[in-house]
Amino acid sequence: MKRIIRLFSYSLVLLFLITHVLSSLFQIPRVRADELEEIEKQIAELEEARQMSIAATQPLEEELGRLDEKLELIQASLKQAEENILALEKNIAQRESDFERHYIILAERVESYYKNLRQSSKIITLFSSQTASDLTKDLAYRQMATDEDKKIISQISNELLALEKDKKQVEEDKQYLAVLQKKTDEQAAFFRQEIKGAKTYQAELSNKIAELSAKQQQLLSQRLASLNLPTSLGAGPLYCTDDRKIDPGFSPAFAFYTFGIPHRVGLNQYGAYGRAKAGQKYQEILRAYFNADLKSDWPNVGIKIQGQGERQLEDYLLGIYEVPESWPIEALKAQAVAARSYALAYTNNGAGEICTTQACQVWKSSPKSGAWKQAVESTRGQVLVSGGTPIKAWYSSTDGGYTHPSAEVWGSSTAWTKNLRDASGSVGSFAELQAEAYDKDSPCFYAAQGWRAEYSKSAWLRPEEVADIVNALLLAKKDDSTKEHLYQPDKPHPYGGETWDRDRVKKELRERGITPFNNISSVGVSADFGAGRTTSINLTGDAGSQSFSGSEFKDYFNLRAPANIQIVGPLYNVERK
Repeated sequence: MKRIIRLFSYSLVLLFLITHVLSSLFQIPRVRADELEEIEKQIAELEEARQMSIAATQPLEEELGRLDEKLELIQASLKQAEENILALEKNIAQRESDFERHYIILAERVESYYKNLRQSSKIITLFSSQTASDLTKDLAYRQMATDEDKKIISQISNELLALEKDKKQVEEDKQYLAVLQKKTDEQAAFFRQEIKGAKTYQAELSNKIAELSAKQQQLLSQRLASLNLPTSLGAGPLYCTDDRKIDPGFSPAFAFYTFGIPHRVGLNQYGAYGRAKAGQKYQEILRAYFNADLKSDWPNVGIKIQGQGERQLEDYLLGIYEVPESWPIEALKAQAVAARSYALAYTNNGAGEICTTQACQVWKSSPKSGAWKQAVESTRGQVLVSGGTPIKAWYSSTDGGYTHPSAEVWGSSTAWTKNLRDASGSVGSFAELQAEAYDKDSPCFYAAQGWRAEYSKSAWLRPEEVADIVNALLLAKKDDSTKEHLYQPDKPHPYGGETWDRDRVKKELRERGITPFNNISSVGVSADFGAGRTTSINLTGDAGSQSFSGSEFKDYFNLRAPANIQIVGPLYNVERK
């Protein structure tokens, strides 16, 4: 028991020191608007603090687990001891009650004992009045009586002493157990409170890291938005240029091609076009893109249109300008059902208002006729529902052969969106994807996004520019605190800090024992053709070879690449000229 208490004391001292050292070393700074340039440095410091806190807390948690087991044994021992004390107290109470009777017997036996002693003395003095034989018998009898009295007196006396000793021990045990119980409870509570505090501290750090990292992700989103890529065909013609036809004036040259353009959720408009050309009916097309039921006879409710008043649902649909009327009728029908479902879901069955741009779905006050009107009328009242409620049947112009669940794109999970390889046959390579994807006819199916005035207004990069992106990523992975300086060097720092050019990045790498790249000679890409994601990228140059995950390379490419050149989706490849 004492050994366990010593272990508690040692562990508590250790926990106290570690916790208070951590709390003094790692104070979380409050971020202000004028400190944004310190974001990456703060992230690195916070992450280091979090990892150290986790490392310090983990052994304490393990120790607490062991101590909990010991505490259970202690508690069991305390309970047993308390039960023993209660039983002993009952026994003492019974023995005290019995002792009143024993005391009377003891008094009688003491009196008898002394009488026998006196009588034996007198008999020995006056032995002449009896014969020797009788005297011997009488003495023997009296001696037996005396011995019996002596035995009973001794037994009762010992019981009295034991009773007093037990009573004293019970009081001492009760006091000791009370102290021990208090100590164990206090120590266990302290341990748990300290670990709880460490966990809270770690959670605060994680939240802070997420908050700061979100600013960097916001910048990536802003850069993506600057490309003005249409989310659907309703925004206008797609202007995606195949830079493979452009000569940048230098070689070797590298261009990063993305499959599709945002957002790749729900119905793939060019995919519906390809499916309709392949003979699929609109019901089959809708089933391919949505986990939803097709319900008929939905009421023709009023739809409030932003700045345009209200029109009945079926009349509202005649003003949808999302896909060309020259497309196959089954693709138009699929679009009509998706647009009807989206309008109902967006307005909560007509209760709210819907906008007229691609932020909702493109609508114009002049109603269409012809094939589009035919598609609307032939699907009248048909709505995609999930759980009996119309769904937001999102759609986009070009998914690059793959659709994705809403949770992967926007973070909000929905039951009706899904990951789909949108191809007519098996896909195990980029070439097969380009041959089999239903949306392969889109000009944005496979394209490099962004351009700059020089190099024939293309997205081609020089070998040293690709090397600079690789060097930036290597430096960021080596030292988190450098991330704040690794934004694109041809533009001002987004938060007013200092951006390091390619020579400074090389210098920083050398100071950290890493040989930087001066140029890249080849780039290889690996992809998961089931999910539609680039999984890894391998780059070779004058400093050897380096491999990165597809997602981390994409993020640093988009932060560091010049002008507005970007990778705009999860699946991308590299072209070399």
